[in-house]
Amino acid sequence: MTMMKTARIHEYGDTSVIRYDAVPRPRPASGEVLVHVAATSFNPTEAALRAGLLQSFLPVELPYTLGWDVAGTVAEIGAGTEGFAVGDRVIGRLDSGGAAAEYVRAPAAVLVAAPASIPLANAAALPVAGLTAWQAVFEHGKVAAGQRVLVIGAGGGVGGFVTQLAKYAGAEVIATASPRSTEVVLRQGADQVIDYTVGPVSAALDGPVDTLLNLVPLSPAGAAALAPLVRPGGTIVSIATPIEPAADSGVSTMHMVARNDVAHLAALVELVDSAALSIDISESRSLADLADVHHLSEAGRTRGKVIVIP
Repeated sequence: MTMMKTARIHEYGDTSVIRYDAVPRPRPASGEVLVHVAATSFNPTEAALRAGLLQSFLPVELPYTLGWDVAGTVAEIGAGTEGFAVGDRVIGRLDSGGAAAEYVRAPAAVLVAAPASIPLANAAALPVAGLTAWQAVFEHGKVAAGQRVLVIGAGGGVGGFVTQLAKYAGAEVIATASPRSTEVVLRQGADQVIDYTVGPVSAALDGPVDTLLNLVPLSPAGAAALAPLVRPGGTIVSIATPIEPAADSGVSTMHMVARNDVAHLAALVELVDSAALSIDISESRSLADLADVHHLSEAGRTRGKVIVIP
């Protein structure tokens, strides 16, 4: 029996519940492939899952192997599975997790060809954050050329993609970030970066915006302060704390949860390969460091995307 390394939780709790287990290497079933994992990437929501904060709407069976993003090479094909061959470089979002391991079984239907222009491990940063950004910008925000877009939390993993996609759509992009992220956010296309650590966003904003895209948790007061920054008839999209505008403002608002969509993921890959979209890898860590990555994220000490290599 061939064994492999994994990072799993057997119970909910703080970072100490992440265990590094050796388990039998799985075999792909019909409709699946076995992926030799080049990397997964860390998403802050996984820390919330590990802590048990998502049990009400995202229950998992324990022990649970972490890792929703996967980039790797097809190592084995399940019976009757079509569309891929052994050796293909693939990426995907695994809604059942499992990518924090040397190998993972993955439904072929959620995988697409990996970008050819970047290292395979770096592509692990794209699925979860990229899909969230694509749907926030294009599907829900309907960002278009000539609009003014305010991105709250541009220094995070999703924020980097949101900034670039909004700029790609032709918008004027105003982004909030801390000083440590300012240079990167400007490089990603922001026209203005507001340092949210020194005062209210409203004080640095020159007039209302058409669309506000919120990517960070907010206090009730913080959410209330952002709502008036959007012009009448504008749009608010939040992937974190809902933001409710005044009832008579004419502003539409939604709290979104991204879905798995291979067409959107393939479109993101095309943008990467055409150099229209870059992936900001702030750090590369080993699987044995995953608990530390969770700890640093919860302490607010991560930036951009962190990839984790088995």
